Amino acid sequence: MSATDKQNVWLITGCTSGLGRAIAETVLGAGYRAVVTALKLEDVADIAARFPETALTAALDVTNRDQAFEVVAQGEARFGSVDVLINNAGFGFMGAVEESAPAEYRPMFDVNLFGTINMIQAVLPGMRARRHGHIMNISSVGGFTASIGFGLYAAAKFGVEAVSESLTLEVKPLGINVSVIEPGQFRTNFRGSSMSTAKQMIEDYSETVGKTRAFIGSSHGTQHGDPVRAAEVMIKLSEMENPPFRMPLGGDAYQRVRAKLAAVEKDIAAHEELGTDVNFPGLVAKSRL
Repeated sequence: MSATDKQNVWLITGCTSGLGRAIAETVLGAGYRAVVTALKLEDVADIAARFPETALTAALDVTNRDQAFEVVAQGEARFGSVDVLINNAGFGFMGAVEESAPAEYRPMFDVNLFGTINMIQAVLPGMRARRHGHIMNISSVGGFTASIGFGLYAAAKFGVEAVSESLTLEVKPLGINVSVIEPGQFRTNFRGSSMSTAKQMIEDYSETVGKTRAFIGSSHGTQHGDPVRAAEVMIKLSEMENPPFRMPLGGDAYQRVRAKLAAVEKDIAAHEELGTDVNFPGLVAKSRL
C-alpha cells in the first residue's frame, strides 16, 4: 500500500534504540504515519530526516503527565488522530528483592508502570471520541511469570498487565482494542545499557540471584529474538479487527507462559477442597464479576 492508504497513525514511546526504534522504523517503512518519541529529540533526528512527511518526532518523558498530553495533542494536530499507541518506554531492573533500594527501583516503576498509565490516559479522549484505537502495552514474559532476580521488574510489568486487563473491559465496548505484548529474549539493549542493577549484593543469594547476574551479563548480544520481526507482528495486530489481548513473542515466551499455566493449575487443584470450603454453612459462593 502507499502511504496514503495507511490510515492508522501510530505513537511510539522510547524510540532511542532497541525495540522502540525497530517499531518506529518498520511502521514508517511500511507507509504508516507515526509520532516517534524519545527522551532526547536528537536521538530520533535521523528518523525525522528520513521520513519528513510521515514522521513527527518529539521529546517525551513518559513520567511527565503534562508532556504526555502535549505530545498526543501535537500528533492529533499534525495527522488528525492517534490511532495506535505503543507503550514501549521502559528499562530493566535486576536484583534480589532484599538487595533492592527504593531509590533504585522506584524510577523503574515510574517509567514502566506509571508512565504507561500516563500515555493511556493521554490517548483515550481522542480514541473515545473517534470510537477507534488500539493500545499495545509492551509488557514482558516477565509480566506473566517472574524469575529469579527480576521480582521488582516483574512487579511493574505485572502491574501493566493488570491495568491492561481492566482497561480492555472498559474500552472494548467503545471500539478500542487493548493488547499486552510479552516479549521473551530479544536482541536489544535490555540486558545492556537499558538494565539497572541493585548495587547491594548479599552473599546468601549468590547461588540464585548471583547466577542470574552472571548469565545476564554474559548473554547480552546473543538473544535469538529479532526486534524487526517483533515490529512486523505488531503491524499485523494493528490491522486485525479483533486482535488478541495477550501476545507472547518468541518461542521462549510461549514456553514460560505455558509452564506457569500448568504450574498454577497443579498448585490450586491440589488443595481445592480446602480452599473452597470457607463459606458459612449452607451458603454457596457467588462471584460479583
